[in-house]
Amino acid sequence: MALSLAVFSLTSCGGSKKVIEERQKPTVKKEISKEVNTNEKTLPSDTPAKVMTNKDKINAYVARYAPIAQKEMKSYGIPASITLAQGILESGMGYGRLAVEGNNHFGIKCHKGWNGKRIYHDDDEKGECFRVYNKVENSFRDHSLFLRDRSRYAFLFDIKTSKYKAWAKGLKKAGYATDPKYPDKLISLIERFDLSRFDKKYRMVEKSTKKTEIQRIHTVKKGDTLYSVSKKYNVTVKRIIELNKIQDETIYLGQTLNIPSNP
Repeated sequence: MALSLAVFSLTSCGGSKKVIEERQKPTVKKEISKEVNTNEKTLPSDTPAKVMTNKDKINAYVARYAPIAQKEMKSYGIPASITLAQGILESGMGYGRLAVEGNNHFGIKCHKGWNGKRIYHDDDEKGECFRVYNKVENSFRDHSLFLRDRSRYAFLFDIKTSKYKAWAKGLKKAGYATDPKYPDKLISLIERFDLSRFDKKYRMVEKSTKKTEIQRIHTVKKGDTLYSVSKKYNVTVKRIIELNKIQDETIYLGQTLNIPSNP
């Protein structure tokens, strides 16, 4: 399959970046904060980048990070296909400087209130501040929280996880990226690498679970809490958390909760 990923104009949080060419070595600049810990190897494959094609790099990225994207989908309702496609674009297939040196796969800038480690990198302006994570999983989690906790993205969570095209266009509409072709790039990656299969796998597991263990479904509405839902159905909060694999005791608007038939 012919690929055209050699140079992408990428954007994140209003900025634009380029995915490195297949045989180009990333340029490492010296403006890294002294706080940055670069000991953890974050490349998506142990194979040297110089002998890998773009297709190889993307397949390696997907193989390594698809389980994390699916975990985030189960917890926050963001399609795994969308998360993976954004990660591929924003991180330069896992070989971009922010990804390698800062475990930052989504180009999330420091923004006000960030107290963690940081790395400085040229983006819209010279030497902008980007977040640094101790491990890649934290970058994926921060991406989920970034979308969930900002009101301009709230409408996305009314879209089914199977509608990746609507999600891609919605991200652009909400202002995630300034590149007018951003949705097309996400959709192209999802379709060429069949990333939607990771969305389907989750839905199949969910469907199977409903048949064997679940008799009731609750869609989270405004004002709902785990406590109020537990009281409504006369079950314990612990049972709801365990059955739905809820992390940090957090539920979101529009989330579908499986309610156990027994307390």
